Amino acid sequence: MRIDIITVLPDLLESPFNHSILKRAKEKGLLEVNLINLRDFSTSKQKQVDDYQYGGGAGMVMMCEPISNCIEHLKKDRSYDEIIYMTPDGELMNQKMMNTLSLKGNFIILCGHYKGIDERIRQLYITKEISIGDYVLSGGELAAAIFVDAIGRLLPGVLNDETSALFDSFQDDLLSPPVYTRPETFKYLKVPEILLSGHEKKINEWRHEQALERTKTRRPDLLKD
Repeated sequence: MRIDIITVLPDLLESPFNHSILKRAKEKGLLEVNLINLRDFSTSKQKQVDDYQYGGGAGMVMMCEPISNCIEHLKKDRSYDEIIYMTPDGELMNQKMMNTLSLKGNFIILCGHYKGIDERIRQLYITKEISIGDYVLSGGELAAAIFVDAIGRLLPGVLNDETSALFDSFQDDLLSPPVYTRPETFKYLKVPEILLSGHEKKINEWRHEQALERTKTRRPDLLKD
């Protein structure tokens, strides 16, 4: 999988992709993440990528030309399954979306900044708009990092135990059950006996029951359907 991220702050994204699971995915050749500095595609001497809003109002808007120049440049070398814009008014990101997108190959992610991007870019180039929640960040970089992390761990061969992702929260519309490790007793709290039994069928049943109960208590909205 290849993900090209268009940003005005490439340095902000260096660290998230050079550690832990994403680093392993890159080293295995399963995931390629490229950071593209939008300012490199500005035609002005000052490398300007934003300007004042038509109609007035607070906040600068990312200009059409640099974004268009960048996307057209990238599309010369390959086709993309999706050109994604990270924005608070996009479709709310969830596990089902990540599962579906993980089956695709090439993505461009455009990170918004300032007041956002010129609407015409959304009309001309963007194929999918994604939000990570009902709040506003200073830019789309952190949202893009979350997207890459969420999708990268689903790629076959990335996790040491590929079944691990199948039991994550939201994979079956349930939250994950509680988990335990050594010691068997910590302070006065003990590991549930069923988990020490070695009876796989009963353990799986217990985990499902716990996941269902936790979902009912914490996220009943997931059970509406």
